[in-house]
Amino acid sequence: MNLNNLTKLSGDASFRQFYRSNKSIVVFCKREKKSNLLIYDAINKILIKNKIKAPKLLNQNYKKNLIEVEDLGDISIYYKLKNVKINKLKYYKKIILLLYKLQRIKTKKIKTFNNTNYTIPQYSKDKLFKESKLFLDWYIPKVIKKSKQKITKNKLKNIIQILLKKIKNKNHVFVHRDFHVSNIMEYKKKLAIIDNQDAVFGNQAYDLASLIDDVRLKTSNSLKEKIFKYYLNQDKSINKYDFKNDFDVLSVLRNIKIIGIFTRLSSRDKKNYYLKLIPYAWKLIENRINNNSVFSDLKFFLNNNFSKEMRKKK
Repeated sequence: MNLNNLTKLSGDASFRQFYRSNKSIVVFCKREKKSNLLIYDAINKILIKNKIKAPKLLNQNYKKNLIEVEDLGDISIYYKLKNVKINKLKYYKKIILLLYKLQRIKTKKIKTFNNTNYTIPQYSKDKLFKESKLFLDWYIPKVIKKSKQKITKNKLKNIIQILLKKIKNKNHVFVHRDFHVSNIMEYKKKLAIIDNQDAVFGNQAYDLASLIDDVRLKTSNSLKEKIFKYYLNQDKSINKYDFKNDFDVLSVLRNIKIIGIFTRLSSRDKKNYYLKLIPYAWKLIENRINNNSVFSDLKFFLNNNFSKEMRKKK
């Protein structure tokens, strides 16, 4: 297949490149291709098996670094919600029902197109800590003087480790791990999910935090609260105190990670588009740490090391 004869589409934050061919999408990836092609399709298979719409594999040529998948179109829920006249809460309620369906998935193992077995990993606290370190490894060197970097990193490491110990619920549900409106498509009047390769079994609050505190789409605190309450109303067995605790901690750690990732995308991969989202990521962090005493140490640390002016810089 000659990719030059196909229409190249805008990419995402991964190393994949996407091309449209008639009614299919060709996904090309040389770097980290196991995750971006093989595991990507494996998770899609699990979703489809559980009656959740995801890109179905049509053909694969793994040796040539590509797969061909079903084309789910161009209409993401992100673009729907950008329309000011849209009833946003109505869409979010549909997404919450989709999230509950995701979280009922019990399938942990699937056969890949290479005839190997793939088992979905656990979202351990070690993994969460490693992800948070992206902030230390990429953002801190960009904004903190070299002489202060080591002590700044060490202090933040300790605070993050303490926060991780305060997470209360176990890792027992399917977690998409990048569950936000840009990764949810409207296809034939139903919702479909893309960018699925990073799925894990983890904390029930994680994907909800990804959805509500989405760095790509600004929403009011009032709407955030309505979505959160609608989620809780679907399951009366949830311990609301523990769940809210985990939601806040995971939201903050996720957005700390995102600042690190977006800085890396710019510095390493020359994808500068994501830098403009960093100030809002800071706003989302502030919104959570200002309203929960569990973050008292983190709030003090951030206010003393990352000024308001610094946080506004792209």
